[in-house]
Amino acid sequence: MSEVPTKITVMEPATALAGLDTYLWAAVNHAYGPAEDLPDLLRAFAEGGQGAEEALDELYGSIVHQGTVYAASIYAAPYLARIAASGRQAVDALRLLGCLAESEDESGVEPGAVRAAVTAQLPLLIPLLADEAADVRQAAGWTVGHTRDTDIALPAVRERLAAETEPAVRAELLTAYSRIDRMGAAVQARTLLGPDTPAPLRLAAVFAALDAEEPWLAAHRGAVLDLLPARETARSVYTDEHREPLRTIVGILLGRDTDSDRENALALLDAALRDERPEVRAEALWAADRACTLSRSAPQRLIPAIAPLAADRAAAQLLGKLGPAAAEAAPVLAEVAAQRDEEAADQALAALVMVAPQAAAPFLARALGRRPRAMQSAAGSHEADALFPFDPELFAAVRARLAAKALERPDGRKDCGCSTIEDNNDTAGLVHLLRQWGPQAADALPELCAVLPRFQYAATAITAVAAGTGPEQREQAATALRAGAGKLVVAQALHELTGEKGPLFAAAEAALATGARGAVEGAHAVADLGPEAARLVPALRTALGRTVDRRTMPEADADLALALALWRIAGEAAEVVPVLASVLDSGEGRQWFRWTAARAAREIALLGPAGRPLTTRLEALLDDPIQAPSAVLGLLGVADPAGLDHARLAEAALHSAETRADLKGACDALQALGAAALTPEQLGRLAVLAAGDRRLVVSGSDHAMIREDEQLRAVLAFVLGRVG
Repeated sequence: MSEVPTKITVMEPATALAGLDTYLWAAVNHAYGPAEDLPDLLRAFAEGGQGAEEALDELYGSIVHQGTVYAASIYAAPYLARIAASGRQAVDALRLLGCLAESEDESGVEPGAVRAAVTAQLPLLIPLLADEAADVRQAAGWTVGHTRDTDIALPAVRERLAAETEPAVRAELLTAYSRIDRMGAAVQARTLLGPDTPAPLRLAAVFAALDAEEPWLAAHRGAVLDLLPARETARSVYTDEHREPLRTIVGILLGRDTDSDRENALALLDAALRDERPEVRAEALWAADRACTLSRSAPQRLIPAIAPLAADRAAAQLLGKLGPAAAEAAPVLAEVAAQRDEEAADQALAALVMVAPQAAAPFLARALGRRPRAMQSAAGSHEADALFPFDPELFAAVRARLAAKALERPDGRKDCGCSTIEDNNDTAGLVHLLRQWGPQAADALPELCAVLPRFQYAATAITAVAAGTGPEQREQAATALRAGAGKLVVAQALHELTGEKGPLFAAAEAALATGARGAVEGAHAVADLGPEAARLVPALRTALGRTVDRRTMPEADADLALALALWRIAGEAAEVVPVLASVLDSGEGRQWFRWTAARAAREIALLGPAGRPLTTRLEALLDDPIQAPSAVLGLLGVADPAGLDHARLAEAALHSAETRADLKGACDALQALGAAALTPEQLGRLAVLAAGDRRLVVSGSDHAMIREDEQLRAVLAFVLGRVG
């Protein structure tokens, strides 16, 4: 490999690619392996024309793939700098270089090596800060700032900032200054908060103050409110984290987690939500959504300002996420739900279902079939805290609509021949509502039996509504289920209703022979039967001994399910312990297998003392926050209690919760350990998680995050409440 070129002070277009073909590109990797394609990509990009855009896309995908940089990124950097300096594709070349310098996700290289490679090109990049084209100057400022270099870049950025006149370029230079010298940039930013400062530069000054962690002042608040709506202003600069300015500012202030900063963030939002301009309110609602996701006190503070905006789709969605906490918005949501605007009415009703379900039922009954979002919410697609309440009017409407479904063509198509995907989703919602209502919905048994041949998942609803009914209705349900019991889900429902095992065994045995997915479903279906399912042991063993070309995650999941089913049915530890050990071992060094290994660790508790040979393997998982909670639960089930270090187990579970690695598992583990297992210091940290303002759940299903946080918070509070 030739030496990487660094400092070149004179650059002509003809020499931009000099030496490109002398490198042994095959010796360095990018995202897709050896970088043999880079010379052609760089050449096509530099030459411009129709192939340049495609080449640029390929370069992004290979040398800064989803933000990750590689050894090939180091060797591409000099050529990108030469291309920019030659005047060819300057803005695109600079932006790609900036992405390389920005990345801290490095694969196969020493930490900081890619940024250093870009920094080495500063003699070529600095002159572009004074280019005659404003877009080149701006891109150069963005890239130079990402080098974080204090020797060459910092004085060049300060000098150019003093001379620059274009507002967007000045803003980019101030942001670059802040990346290199936060405190120095903050000092200069204090003079740029007034109304005479151009909007892009004024916004950059606010962010410079935040980056330096300066106190939030009235001048900052006034600047932000004066700049709203700020999205258009933010689009004039390159910095991605500033593209949603109000949302980002609120997130930064809430992240400081102090009472004063929290009030500053929420007061700023409250003022923006009450602004008369729709575009400002739209930006504020987007930021309010972020605030409610991050802060437990935000909903109570902001709902009075959000509720009057319920006709807005974003406001309705947010109120729905907040659920019963937004009860004061129910009258406004109901008013919108009654309007003729189908789209707005559906969105408002979907929110009302979550906020005040009893009030939503009549509206849903009168418009069933025209309110798909509301139907999904009522049926539980957003994991509501409680089942949707039974309502006679809605029940009658559900029966009528389900009866109409039963009369449709058997092939599942309407007369127009169009797809029925939406109809299938609609039927699923109807069936799930009836399943929730159970025996209260017993009168809908004929409709459920009628749709069962086309919608197998109706079997679970049939079992739920037939429970507790008289012999005649139970036999009606059983007859319908027997007719479809060749399918596993139907056979399971039949067994639950009548105790008939023959169809279940036959369907499970057929599923076990169909591969990994069928093995999981078949094993789960019979595991709870214990020794009563002994006739399936040969089929389970055959499935466990299947030949696979490559051990994938589904294959590991299948081994786990089969081993646990064998244990519960046959109880032979010598047979299943080696399988469980291999599943645990599969997670070592393989990112996606860690969750399968974690499930195995949790389920091993079923073995009790018979699983004691796995103790060492479980203990090895305690250092991984993703697997630690499951390991704790597994150890509590199988290890010798006298040999357990409960404080260590508590620390592993608590660390998992604090890092948000496996929140649900961590709460389960802490609950299983009990408060007595925690040291006073650990109890203090647990109290912060349970009672602090910062939410635990910050990722996952957008509609469920807030409710999940409240549920986990209740579990932690319960653990704390049992101290002593």
